[in-house]
Amino acid sequence: MLPQDLKQIRVLILNDKENLERTLFRLDQGFELQFRLGPSLQGRRVTVQTNYPPEGQAFERNTFRVLTWKNPTGREDDSDKFCCLDIKVAGSFQYYFGFGDTEKSGGGYIVVNPILRVGSENRVLPLDCISIQTYLSKCLGTLNDWPARLQVAKESGYNMIHFTPLQTLGLSRSCYSLADQLTFSPEFSPDGQNYTWTHVGALVEKMRKEWNMLCITDVVYNHTAANSKWILEHPECGYNLVNSPHLRPAWVLDRAIWHLTTRIVNGRYKDIGLTANITNENHLNEIRSVLWKDVYPQIKLWEFYQVKVDSAIEQFRTLLQDGAKPDHSKTEGEKGLMIIQDPGWRRYGNTVDMNSALQTFVPHSFSPQHIEDCCHLLRQKLNQLNEEQLHIVHQHQEQAANCILGNVMYERLAGHGPKLGPLSKKNPLVTRYFTFPYQDMTLEQEMQMIDEPDKTCNFMAHNGWVMGDDPLRNFAEPGSNVYVRRELICWGDSVKLRYGKGPADCPFLWAHMKKYTQITAKYFHGVRLDNCHSTPLHVAEYMLDVARTVCPNLYVVAELFTGSEELDNIFVTDLGITSLIREAMSAGDSHEEGRLVYRYGGEPVGAFVQPSLRPLTPCIAHAMFLDVTHDNECPIQLRSALDSLPSSAMVSMACCATGSTRGYDELVPHQISVVKEERFYPKWNPSASLTSASEVGPQTGIIAGKLALNKLHQELAAQGFIQVYVDQVDEDIVAITRHCPSTHQSVVAVCRTAFKNPKTHHYRTDVPPMFIPGKIEEVVLEARTVERHAGSFVKDDNFINGMPEYTVEIKEHIPLQESSVVYHAGVTSKGRSEFVQEISFKKLTPGSVIAFRISLDPKAQKLVGALRYYLSQFSLKYRKGSIADENPPDALKMPLAQLMSKLTLADMNVLLFRCDAEEQEDGGGCYSIPGWGTFKYAGLQGLMSILADIRANNDLGHPVCSNLRQGDWLMEYIVNRLIQKEGPLAQVGQWLEAMFTYLKHIPRYLIPSYFDAILVSTFTTALDATFKLMSSFIQSGSSFVRHLALGSLQMCGVGRVPALPPLSMKIDDIPYCISPITGQKEQCCVTVAAGLPHFSTGIFRCWGRDTFIALRGLMLLTGRHTEARNIILAFAGTLRHGLIPNLLGEGRFARYNCRDAVWWWLQCLQDYVSHVPQGQSILQSPVTRMYPTDDSEPCLPGEVEQPLYDVIQEILQRHLEGISFRERNAGPKIDMHMKDEGFNVVINVDPATGFVHGGNRFNCGTWMDKMGESEKAKNKGMPATPRDGAAVEIIGLSKSAIRWIVELHAKGLFPYDGAKVHRNGKEVFILYTKWNEQIQQSYEPSFWVSEENQSDLVHKKGIYKDSFGASSPWCDYQLRPNFTIAMVVAPELFTVERAWKALEIAEKKLLGPLGMKTLDPDDMVYCGVYDNALDNDNYNVAKGFNYHQGPEWLWPVGYFLRAKLYFARKLGEKTYAKTVTLVKNVLSQHYTHLERSPWKGLPELTNENGQYCPFSCETQAWSLATLLEVLYDF
Repeated sequence: MLPQDLKQIRVLILNDKENLERTLFRLDQGFELQFRLGPSLQGRRVTVQTNYPPEGQAFERNTFRVLTWKNPTGREDDSDKFCCLDIKVAGSFQYYFGFGDTEKSGGGYIVVNPILRVGSENRVLPLDCISIQTYLSKCLGTLNDWPARLQVAKESGYNMIHFTPLQTLGLSRSCYSLADQLTFSPEFSPDGQNYTWTHVGALVEKMRKEWNMLCITDVVYNHTAANSKWILEHPECGYNLVNSPHLRPAWVLDRAIWHLTTRIVNGRYKDIGLTANITNENHLNEIRSVLWKDVYPQIKLWEFYQVKVDSAIEQFRTLLQDGAKPDHSKTEGEKGLMIIQDPGWRRYGNTVDMNSALQTFVPHSFSPQHIEDCCHLLRQKLNQLNEEQLHIVHQHQEQAANCILGNVMYERLAGHGPKLGPLSKKNPLVTRYFTFPYQDMTLEQEMQMIDEPDKTCNFMAHNGWVMGDDPLRNFAEPGSNVYVRRELICWGDSVKLRYGKGPADCPFLWAHMKKYTQITAKYFHGVRLDNCHSTPLHVAEYMLDVARTVCPNLYVVAELFTGSEELDNIFVTDLGITSLIREAMSAGDSHEEGRLVYRYGGEPVGAFVQPSLRPLTPCIAHAMFLDVTHDNECPIQLRSALDSLPSSAMVSMACCATGSTRGYDELVPHQISVVKEERFYPKWNPSASLTSASEVGPQTGIIAGKLALNKLHQELAAQGFIQVYVDQVDEDIVAITRHCPSTHQSVVAVCRTAFKNPKTHHYRTDVPPMFIPGKIEEVVLEARTVERHAGSFVKDDNFINGMPEYTVEIKEHIPLQESSVVYHAGVTSKGRSEFVQEISFKKLTPGSVIAFRISLDPKAQKLVGALRYYLSQFSLKYRKGSIADENPPDALKMPLAQLMSKLTLADMNVLLFRCDAEEQEDGGGCYSIPGWGTFKYAGLQGLMSILADIRANNDLGHPVCSNLRQGDWLMEYIVNRLIQKEGPLAQVGQWLEAMFTYLKHIPRYLIPSYFDAILVSTFTTALDATFKLMSSFIQSGSSFVRHLALGSLQMCGVGRVPALPPLSMKIDDIPYCISPITGQKEQCCVTVAAGLPHFSTGIFRCWGRDTFIALRGLMLLTGRHTEARNIILAFAGTLRHGLIPNLLGEGRFARYNCRDAVWWWLQCLQDYVSHVPQGQSILQSPVTRMYPTDDSEPCLPGEVEQPLYDVIQEILQRHLEGISFRERNAGPKIDMHMKDEGFNVVINVDPATGFVHGGNRFNCGTWMDKMGESEKAKNKGMPATPRDGAAVEIIGLSKSAIRWIVELHAKGLFPYDGAKVHRNGKEVFILYTKWNEQIQQSYEPSFWVSEENQSDLVHKKGIYKDSFGASSPWCDYQLRPNFTIAMVVAPELFTVERAWKALEIAEKKLLGPLGMKTLDPDDMVYCGVYDNALDNDNYNVAKGFNYHQGPEWLWPVGYFLRAKLYFARKLGEKTYAKTVTLVKNVLSQHYTHLERSPWKGLPELTNENGQYCPFSCETQAWSLATLLEVLYDF
């Protein structure tokens, strides 16, 4: 088992309706793949199915199994739920998922790489280590000679051989036209010997064990040789005129063109200047003329497409005379004549659908004249349709003529064509499209055979390829006109195979090819899918499944010519192709060749260290990058002989599989034809003479250079040089760097290409110098292609020989001083950490390569080693390359986790968060990068939010990375802000300072990666320490729970100035610190910021309402009980007028202008008592009163104290008595917008209902507290939502509080059972039990809007009012989300059925993607877009007047969901299950936002439908808190 941090886990997020069949996901064996639910699927009962087999069972493509979900937390939370696969089997595997009645709502494929092994010890050969060489098998001679010929590959450093097919070839001798797929070709057996597949297998295994070489070969599924014995016996296996009659017109045309050849050869067209010798374009024009004048009129192809009009008319006339009526069910009532294509494709075989004719041509009567009139109309229509068909055939013939002439042009006139010479039967005008296994006869005689099935079954279509065709379409199937339009570039030696849809359609062919596949897979380690893009997918699927049954770790290679990466992926994912062949020859210059090197493998130099658990990301297919393929034209002819070495070097430096074709290294100056070449490859002889054609050795061509390059390629891949950098030095010189991220060794290969022949093209002599960072340890190799005196190339008759006049001058592993290519290098210093060696070239001639091995300078190497040593305490992945510091700094002697364990959660707020305003209060600010922007937080989260995206994308060009490379400012910023703090925070700062000291002195290009590693390690250690200080709910919670819990750190901190008034000195565990302002000891309690960044500092940080809505979620549920107690008691000390302040203002500048904050405080106190062990003891806690009376000046701490239960009693008594006062300092000083009447605060309890009632139309005493500000719109001083009267949530909160007090009194925990008040001049005593009962009895009659309510004010029925007794009565009936708060805190007030109905309406009308609409969208003043900067004459929106009139606030969602869950439980399991789905689905949107937000928070509000609102706080305390409460309720 791997250590957990080294086990590679990839996570695939599933999203509804996301089909990823054309997306490539590659995995290695040993990985774990996890499927997790995206936002659109969370809460649904999703089923994931896959055909990946259970361990120990065989793979069956069509057998799917359901994966089991794992829920790490065991709670109703889908954010961490996953199902997984332990990847141990190679191949292509499909997955799909669905929910409910939808079986498949998305899916895709994963491709698992095979594990290849070589040597007697079966060591792993990584895919990127592969160096392959292609051999045309027919050029190997007899099997006993193969080792000597194959040894050339071994001695050239290759570790894999690709054989073209070894089966018996067809008459054409093409390597890919096989006469018998099952036999090992007899040509490989000498006289008297009979070699079999067993002998081949023995050689392949010997090469694997002794030579450390693997072998692959081609499989050809598309076609067979036209002379294959079995195809003649089983013509149903090809496309013939019996099973594919749609090809009959094409066959007729094909025979006519063949006879045209014979007529031209026989001199038929001499008179017009057309002879067998076609030499110019005039001849082409004459051919075109003959086609149109002689050929096309003779064969009358249009007759296959037309209707015989007279016959159709006669049939129609007879039907009319018999009184026939149309069957409308067959035509679906639609008029229009339909022509039925003759399935046998006979001349004039098409017929008319008489049903459509009867419906379209209806006689006025059945009189003979009317019938004839109809027949006449039908005849006109049929003639018109036949004319249209004639036009279509004319277009086919036009295209056919163009294709024929294009073919003739290429084969006989084009300079780059084969120049076939005069026409003959061997070299006809064009290649025949069909087999014709009969003696010559006239065209007329042949046409008579077309209706003889025993003969036409032998007219089989040849295979080929179609330029620009859809690779997913079979061009020989019905519907394709490729053959009749002559668009096929035809292989006249091969018959295209017809598989049908499955084995049942052609049993012999499937069985034959299955056996062929089994033989191949038994004896070879891999296959190359020949002509893959034209192989039917279902055929290749089936055959590869068969092959993998025989050879589970089958290496599958293919070359695709789809022209589209997306189409490539269809084949790669469906078939499990391991490597796609990529051609260096596709590059037109060195720049493009360098781009291909970068494209096909590796990550950028200095890339970030990726976590072991990370998202599964789409990738491109693994490349097999070849300097030349056996299909390519000869590079010496296209470029120059001198380019062979440098281009080969560039390919070898690619971080992928690489390779070549036999002959390239020997500098064979022509293409080795897969069809015509019959000579043998030379054998290996280390002492081969320079002029030998039959033998090659180290001095032949560039073999010595290729050996060094192949060794280098394999070494780089094996040793983890996975990072690549390509530098285009000039138009011909490319420098390629391969870098190892653990040892920081590099190899830099400088290649001077020679795309043009230096003998005819002028190359610069002044090669620019290069600057290579680090210390050059050695020259790994330097090689130059040089001319020698060994004679000129003469093509040998028996052996495939190369150019003897060139060889490679090579040195390996030499000191820099001994180099013949470079001058002595100078060392320069670029800053304190960049040591650069300047390289000047003296012999970097075209065709040269030099590769340097580079390490960091010794000091930097030591510093990087120390960095990796200290990072290895966090992950074993840093152990490689680590070096312990002999004199470690004191700050690093203690593990970071131990330092972190000393931090409090308030310290964590400083370490991880604090927005710009909070930092500015301390005299600093968040880090800013000129021209880019400012971090969201000064703490580590500010960086982690940015680095997360940079790391995932390896975005080394990001301004943050540039800033890190340019200077140490960011490191110093991080360290300085921590070191200036006291205690443990300073120690963490010192630890970072010591780590950054190492970092500052390593090469700058490495700094972003290691900086990220240090930050990630510090951040994750801090999070671990954080969660250990929190409750078990958080510690055992899901990722979502933990993300939300971090909101407790975001929002809860200690500012420069105490925000809370002092607590009683008699209370234990109060934190103290030395004031940075006074130097005196003072209390420094944590407070809750309402939101960031707008409500984070000064008097605007602490708000009574916000604090106590958020306190349960952010403090009680997270386990911060002592800090929660301190806040509760501090606010209790500010009680005045029976209220606690909304704006706290340190108590001294408090505003008592809200009716609800005190009830939120009581609710929070109730939650504290129920959540905290011995929580009831808080009721006895001393409260130091700042305002013992309404009119008193602020008292000193401890001057007046009373137990908390007395404070509670005062609140209840004052409300029952009635509260009436005018705010102090009323006027513009405290509110520049409010009208004078708004400063009057009146609150009382309605004696009739028990409802807390208050406010007026000029103030807004609940959370919906927007005051109009626009003089232009005339809303200044007018509350948008006064909500005076009895606000629904206050009724719920007050009911909850009174019920709780009654319960406390009954338990002896609260000394009062009621309160004395004055009513009508008399003192009366009101029992709390009576008050509780009164609200209970009054609530539903007062707030429920029944279906029977006929009031004109009613806008919606089946809801609960937002208020009762408002000064504007219509406001009572507005649909808002506030009633859900009452449902959560006082569910006893609600009838279950009514509550559910109201919740369903709220869900339908108010629930948005993230928040709840604050007003019914059907309301006339609804406006869902909040723009506080807009000032116009619109009363309802100017200056953000609609703040609570539509915009979607997040915190009410928590109460809505909790209410839904509560009442769903009451309605049974089915309703509850459905509600859980809703809740999970809603919360998934918040989780997604939380993860993606750079603030790592949830906003205050959004505009309508979840749109971003720029005026909202980016993260809000109560938004985070109320959702955490939902997750707690699960």
